[in-house]
Amino acid sequence: MPEMQLESGLMQLLTLRRSLRRYRQEPIPHDVIERVLTAAIWAPSAHNRQPWRFAVTDSDARKVELAQAMGARLRRDLTADHVPQAVIEADAARSYERITAAPVLIAVCLTMADMDTYPDARRSQAEHVMAVQSVAMAGQNLLLAAHDAGLGACWMCAPLFCPDVVRDTLNLPQDWEPQGLITMGYPAQEREKTRRPLEASVLWR
Repeated sequence: MPEMQLESGLMQLLTLRRSLRRYRQEPIPHDVIERVLTAAIWAPSAHNRQPWRFAVTDSDARKVELAQAMGARLRRDLTADHVPQAVIEADAARSYERITAAPVLIAVCLTMADMDTYPDARRSQAEHVMAVQSVAMAGQNLLLAAHDAGLGACWMCAPLFCPDVVRDTLNLPQDWEPQGLITMGYPAQEREKTRRPLEASVLWR
């Protein structure tokens, strides 16, 4: 039945996708990037407000600028935590390589511009979480679409620790809140992954 074939294809897409960090140094055609982003904006969202925003760069100079700025913040934070210098430099070098070696970077952001507003902190916080959830679902669509297009991709959470650095370096609007940085390119590695048994994560009530 066609429905079963569709389900099988979807399940294969979901289970075969990997977070890949090493890429071949070849450009991604603009139309392929747009196709991946189109998949992202078709995610569900709270109130259908679509609070996601994306900043795309394939500029080597901009990648270096961003990696250096994020690295400087990382060094400052870890130094304040009294982390050994060798560990700090290893972390910074790893982050720098991941950012600068990716053919394309996509900063995944949210904006509260079209979300509901409330006079109290409790509901305001809930509304912000709803926007975060919406953007995360768009990010998942993006990652799946990248895999479907033969691309490798990986979500970096580092912008959560330095949103102002990412916003300023990429010259983003002030209401854009960086949530993640997706590195993307044609894969130069393969990875296997496992999951805990389903029963380890599910309660039937």
